[in-house]
Amino acid sequence: MFIFTKKSDLTAHLKQICTPKTKIGFVPTMGALHQGHLSLMKESLKNNSYTVVSIFVNPTQFNNAEDLEKYPRTLERDVEKITELSKDILVFAPSVEDMYEGNTKSIPFNYDGLEFQMEGAHRPGHFDGVGTIVKKLFEIVQPTNAYFGEKDFQQLQIVKKMVEKHKLPVSVHGCPIHRETNGLAMSSRNERLSEEARNEAALIYKTLKAAKSKFTKHSAKEVIAFVEDTFKKRPNFQLEYFEIADEATLLPCKRKSKTKKYRGFIAVFINNVRLIDNISLN
Repeated sequence: MFIFTKKSDLTAHLKQICTPKTKIGFVPTMGALHQGHLSLMKESLKNNSYTVVSIFVNPTQFNNAEDLEKYPRTLERDVEKITELSKDILVFAPSVEDMYEGNTKSIPFNYDGLEFQMEGAHRPGHFDGVGTIVKKLFEIVQPTNAYFGEKDFQQLQIVKKMVEKHKLPVSVHGCPIHRETNGLAMSSRNERLSEEARNEAALIYKTLKAAKSKFTKHSAKEVIAFVEDTFKKRPNFQLEYFEIADEATLLPCKRKSKTKKYRGFIAVFINNVRLIDNISLN
């Protein structure tokens, strides 16, 4: 297995092994890998000549310094998991200095309004940080295909919009959410949960499934009220938001339309750990 810590070394290696017909698959991660990440790698391995996985905790997408500090960093364990899956995967684990060259700042992006909803409203500057690092990584790896999990559905739509607006030659693929046995969406942040909190957090997906069922016969407003009421009764949880939005525009659903696809989006704190999830409502 090749592990690169400098972008110059990775680009030199890719230049050496690639031909004009080579297909490169890319899975960008912030480490603390779980089965969801590994499923993205499997998808890439199936459909590309080479697969590159980046492991980089990007400081510019954190608007909370404590969250950045506490984010799990498990590079050695991550590399072991990747090796068990395939010794042919190229790992890129750069430093902040190497990626940002001494200027650790995000640049502003215009995502046609996608950035102002949900996560964007609650985490100012977050998607500028995401766009900055993903664009940098795309320019370094120059992938044919890139794979993102649908747990971060808004991020997926934002990356697709960035690729479209900047005319980047990469196909962006969304892959299904992987869940723990109790339904909790797999996330690197789950590492920070106690066993008891993990069990309690099953309520998130249970509530999303109930919201999906109710959405068939009730208005968006009624479904949102149901979710909010559910979490008000559980003092261990602090609901940040639950929104029902158009999948394409991410704009809130005011009145249901049979021609649109809707998704329920949730962000909730348990023991000061922030978890997000979503579910298709159609």
